[in-house]
Amino acid sequence: MNINKEIIRLNGISKTFSQNQEKVTKAISDISLSVHENEFVSILGPSGCGKTTLLRIISGLLQPSLGSITKDNNNKQNYLKFVFQEYNKSLFPWLSVYDNVAFGLKLDKKKTKSEIKEDVNKFLSIVKLNNYQKHYTWELSGGMQQRVAIARALICKPKLLLMDEPFGSLDALSRFDLENDLLQLWKDFSLTIVFVTHDIEEAIYLSDRVILLSSAPSIIIEDIAIDLLRPRNQIDTKNSREFADYRERIIKKIRRVI
Repeated sequence: MNINKEIIRLNGISKTFSQNQEKVTKAISDISLSVHENEFVSILGPSGCGKTTLLRIISGLLQPSLGSITKDNNNKQNYLKFVFQEYNKSLFPWLSVYDNVAFGLKLDKKKTKSEIKEDVNKFLSIVKLNNYQKHYTWELSGGMQQRVAIARALICKPKLLLMDEPFGSLDALSRFDLENDLLQLWKDFSLTIVFVTHDIEEAIYLSDRVILLSSAPSIIIEDIAIDLLRPRNQIDTKNSREFADYRERIIKKIRRVI
């Protein structure tokens, strides 16, 4: 992997949640890491370790209690987009698939209706939903709803895509298909992706790097470079000796700290 320019840097990030002005929970502790342009980085760790908290700090939805974060965003409006785990709650059930995907573009007063239509048709075709434009999202399967969420994020052409366990509630076949589709989109659109998961195989399969977190208050146990050939596939890659070695290494690390 060629190392491109750094676009995110976290310096000594900690987050403590308080209630009634009393400190009650320290979620993450003194985390420093960087993400480079066009990298696919997964944040992996046990449930409740602070993965989502860390992703929300990167997005700006949460402010750290200590530390700082810098981004190479050049003040771009659509610098980053966030795809949430609960995709059925992030989509607008009263809007059609077409209008959900078009929502962000309609806020851009410079976009004409014909330009919006062209873009929406293009991205619905990319995520294989071009025949579902008039459907409501609640009429679709979980995997199809997540495709709508991904199309809505990508249509604004972000530089950075943040994804919080986006495939966690899907069946195995839908998950495998979406993992492969995501890798293709990552390549085609030259994205930088930070991807939260608790699934070890998913993290290895998708990523250039896996950031392994401890139980809360989480620290970085290890930053693991995944040196597997691309393109990858669900059978050959996951059955390789190298893949098994990464899986064993990560399992052993996690067992020592939970």
